[in-house]
Amino acid sequence: MPTFEEAAAKVVAIHGAAWKAGSGNAHRWQYTLRQYVYPRLGAKAVDAVTTADVMAVLLPIWTRKHATAQQVRQRIGTVMKWAIAQGYRNDNPAAEAVTAALPKRPVPTEHRRALPHAEVAGAVAAVRSSTAWTGVKLAFEFLVLTAARSAEVRLATWEEMDLDTLVWTIPASRMKTARDHRVPLCSRAVEVLQQARRLRIDMTAAAPRGIMFPSRRGKVLRNQSLSGLMPTLSIAAVPHGFRSSFRDWASERTDHPREVIEAALAHVVRNQTEAAYARSGLFERRRRLMDDWMRYLNGRRGHGSAAA
Repeated sequence: MPTFEEAAAKVVAIHGAAWKAGSGNAHRWQYTLRQYVYPRLGAKAVDAVTTADVMAVLLPIWTRKHATAQQVRQRIGTVMKWAIAQGYRNDNPAAEAVTAALPKRPVPTEHRRALPHAEVAGAVAAVRSSTAWTGVKLAFEFLVLTAARSAEVRLATWEEMDLDTLVWTIPASRMKTARDHRVPLCSRAVEVLQQARRLRIDMTAAAPRGIMFPSRRGKVLRNQSLSGLMPTLSIAAVPHGFRSSFRDWASERTDHPREVIEAALAHVVRNQTEAAYARSGLFERRRRLMDDWMRYLNGRRGHGSAAA
């Protein structure tokens, strides 16, 4: 009966033929096994390794070095699968059951970088005056004006726009909530769309599927087209962060009700009564909210709804 270390050496030799030369896979395998596994399991017969042994290896690093611990568990499991194939044992003590027995790793809260709302107008001005592709600049300003998500703007098509009623209807297939979302268009957003239409006419290649904000090559803008613009212009935010800027402004500087603000951001309303109210009577109030946001960005107060 081989020891765990002997079995691991055979596994590395088997897989080594398939590992790309210079990839460092063999070195990484050997390093993690020597560092974390062999001190406890190396001399133990491969059929005698238990789930408790595997837990004892993983527990000290499970929360402190979680990615490494996952690799260690996977590599122990690969050795155990080899042992099963050789008839040395019938079970894998490093299978998913051991993960369930380990403590839950706290998930860190990720905050999207956002500007204070007072700095958003400056960011829009910086993008307007930049040398970026016109389609990117228009998409960014439209994103800010509508408080929409990046993908919703980048994939928006002319078929979704009703310039008679000044409404952009985002289909459920592209919404996080899996429901159609109507966005009221302020006058500046309409101007941005008119500029986008002229851009499309001027381009030699038509944008695919009527895309509103095409790339320089007439294709859908990549996510990096907007996100990469921020560090280039020293704007300390990500595109999604402008939704947070909008929400902070609406909460801190206006008296618009919370349910109107949440509906403008297409957030799911959990309370059934509030949800029914949101479906029935908020659209025109959302239009006033978005008009006030446009006026705030232009340095003008809204119709009595923006706080001093």
